[in-house]
Amino acid sequence: MLELDGSHGEGGGQLLRTAVALSAITGRPVTIRNVRAKRDKPGLAPQHVAAVRAVAALAGASAEGVELRSRSITFSPRALAGGGFRFDVGTAGSVTLLLQALLPVMIASGKPCDAAVIGGTDVRMAPPLDYFREVLLALLSRMGARVRLQVRRRGYYPRGGGEVLVSVSPSPLRPTALDAPGALQSLSGLAHVANLPEHIAARMRASALERLASVRVTPDIACRVLGPDDAIGQGGAIVVWARAGGTVLGAGQVAERGVRAEALGEAAGGELGADLAAGAAVDVHAADQLLVYFALADGGALTTRSVSLHARTCIWLIEQFLPVRFEISQAGALARIALAAR
Repeated sequence: MLELDGSHGEGGGQLLRTAVALSAITGRPVTIRNVRAKRDKPGLAPQHVAAVRAVAALAGASAEGVELRSRSITFSPRALAGGGFRFDVGTAGSVTLLLQALLPVMIASGKPCDAAVIGGTDVRMAPPLDYFREVLLALLSRMGARVRLQVRRRGYYPRGGGEVLVSVSPSPLRPTALDAPGALQSLSGLAHVANLPEHIAARMRASALERLASVRVTPDIACRVLGPDDAIGQGGAIVVWARAGGTVLGAGQVAERGVRAEALGEAAGGELGADLAAGAAVDVHAADQLLVYFALADGGALTTRSVSLHARTCIWLIEQFLPVRFEISQAGALARIALAAR
């Protein structure tokens, strides 16, 4: 039994999600104490309960302490399974954060696997759905993963109710170097709103384009308005992404009450523009999410503008479960993270 302190590093939900995923993949049981100790409301929220139970379903695991506000859980996996699953967060808890825990396990199972996930598709403090699809899944495809995502409907705070279907076909991951972006090929994006006026999406788009005006390719950022048939509740987001050589970088912002549409577009465009100007091959948000896949592929490297606390926590966690070691070094103005040779 591996015992972990959930207050280590970023001390939040990502540590919990990654820990149960690695436990399922390695077959090593784990106890996590002080769950989300560094958050305003420590312990398990509904989306964390759903994530742990989802991974347990794929791993045939027994899980103790998995209830709202619990600060300690024990997760004991058996064997990974494929097949069809359906997981409902029950609130507007993030679909993409649940998939952060679930997807590595689906890929590692080596079996065909489908998972319908119901919850919030574009919510604060989580990757927007279009970022997950256009950036993270594109990078995993480069590593050999075969993942398809179908959006059945969008859902937002506070109702949730969005639904996506993720399908994984067996395919081994391969070591991949994402440390040189290459020439910029295209810059794309999507600003969308649901059950809200179109001008909100248009203002997000215009502000993002203004921040990306110095980029040497012509940005193609689309606007989309969703109605009741395509989305539950009111919400929206803007996501922009750039394809450069063999990599994809992106940034996104989720619409929220009291925040001007222009501020959201400026933030997304400014973040991506800074990554491109720095010559990074991977954006800061994708950097920490890719590390578990590097470990499963037994190789990988990336360059990014900075190494986040989430990334450092993820490195520490992976090294608790697997006989691997990551190295962090400076590559000019960039940080380089690489899985060290054994």
